[in-house]
Amino acid sequence: MKTTTINWRVYKLVQLGVLNRIGRGKFAVGKKRIYTPEISSKIKSIHTKLKKNFPYLRMCIWNTSSLNEFMIHQPGRFYVIIEVDKDAAQSVFYYLKENKFSVFIDPTQDLFEKYIPDEKESLIVKPLVTEAPLNVINRVYTATIEKMLVDIFCDDVIFAAQQGSEMRTIYQEAFYKYAVNESSIMRYADRRGKKESLREYLSTISNLRQKN
Repeated sequence: MKTTTINWRVYKLVQLGVLNRIGRGKFAVGKKRIYTPEISSKIKSIHTKLKKNFPYLRMCIWNTSSLNEFMIHQPGRFYVIIEVDKDAAQSVFYYLKENKFSVFIDPTQDLFEKYIPDEKESLIVKPLVTEAPLNVINRVYTATIEKMLVDIFCDDVIFAAQQGSEMRTIYQEAFYKYAVNESSIMRYADRRGKKESLREYLSTISNLRQKN
């Protein structure tokens, strides 16, 4: 069979939902939903304000409450993560602070323990990693499921509630419920210097591949 014929048949099977694309040249049987996080009115408002005042700003904004869908234990505190160009992070932080938001910039473990108040929801400004996989929902730039999975693996300070057995559960549920692009995960993990450690971690999670 010619390569062009194989490619066409694979394409048709993807369109019919018989196959699901999970990476470059990689497919799984069955059609899965595309993950779409909820965009709250607060996130829309913050995104609109930032775009108005920083029109050329690259950003990604999402709420850690989006992870609750995949978790067993539900945390009572959430963070609105606002990732922007590194050079603009300070300016965005001061702008949000002047507008009376409870906001912190790239907080350390010490800052979390001493100064972040016991509020249900605070804003955290961080530098946006180049080539991070983003999604656009209702004109809001937000995180893809691949980005969320890599972020919780790489950052055990902001995502302290998602570590240990909880992270395993998140990965298993995410792969089970949604179409997760493993190539996208690995590219982003590579940008964050965690490609090999994440690859090793994925290989230890039982039933991860079988559920695809």
